[in-house]
Amino acid sequence: MRGKRKGGSRRDVHGILLLDKPVGMSSNQALQAVKHLYRARKAGHTGSLDPMASGLLPICLGEATKISGFLLGADKHYLVTVRLGVRTATGDTEGEVLETRPVPPLGPEDVERVLERFRGEIEQVPPMYSAVKHQGERLYRLARKGVEVERQPRRVTIRELRLVALRPEELELEVRCSKGTYIRTLAEDIGEALGCGGHVSALRRLGVEPFDEPQMVTLEALRERAAEGGPEALDAFLLPVEAALAGWPAVRLDADLAYYVRQGQPVLVPRAPTEGWVRLYEDGRFLGVGEVLDDGRIGPRRLLRTA
Repeated sequence: MRGKRKGGSRRDVHGILLLDKPVGMSSNQALQAVKHLYRARKAGHTGSLDPMASGLLPICLGEATKISGFLLGADKHYLVTVRLGVRTATGDTEGEVLETRPVPPLGPEDVERVLERFRGEIEQVPPMYSAVKHQGERLYRLARKGVEVERQPRRVTIRELRLVALRPEELELEVRCSKGTYIRTLAEDIGEALGCGGHVSALRRLGVEPFDEPQMVTLEALRERAAEGGPEALDAFLLPVEAALAGWPAVRLDADLAYYVRQGQPVLVPRAPTEGWVRLYEDGRFLGVGEVLDDGRIGPRRLLRTA
């Protein structure tokens, strides 16, 4: 969605960019690069990817930042390569090697028996190299000081776990999982169950619900387009703000109801859903999101300034 330029070099631009983050760049570095190319006043990403990982990083520009929190809680879809026989401090290639073990002869049926144990609802202990807080301090900061603390297991859901390829000392897996799932922990636990340990050697995020295996845009493509047509030419890559809420029911408001919603007041809408979150529209324009209250009225929760 195209925005208006308001003084200076920054623009009011609103929408969602499905960025293909490259390996070697942090999520924040990728965000800042996109914000600079768009000359956007406001931007945020929805769920970090480690520097060693590539793939989908949805970036919300302008008013889209108001709905970014809903993407943080979405299911994720990954392609992960697990190096067997080597355990590292961080669970990936970034950490020092802690242990090496021989990898037993493995056939697809051996791997499948182990993978079955990790499908569905499972418990994971958050890794020390994670952003989880312990007494107000991030675990990864403690880990860098050589401190290890007890962590409580968390329940996550592995909706799909499929063996894509089996190579000597290496597995390639496709994973669909709930929010909060640690792929590094999953890889380590699978390696332990196979009797040899393991770590993530490559990770690519393929999708973030509702964007499952979408067409992504690379930073290189953005730079090339910006060089040809300036930041305004990049607006063609943006999805509308409501694209992040594609699975939600839509509620159409007439002018009177829309007026009260804009004032922050709940409204009673005939034939509206009886529970949950909804998308709000007036004359085809997306106004924001609402939630069905206990009395059946719809209360506005996040309204867009552009509406």
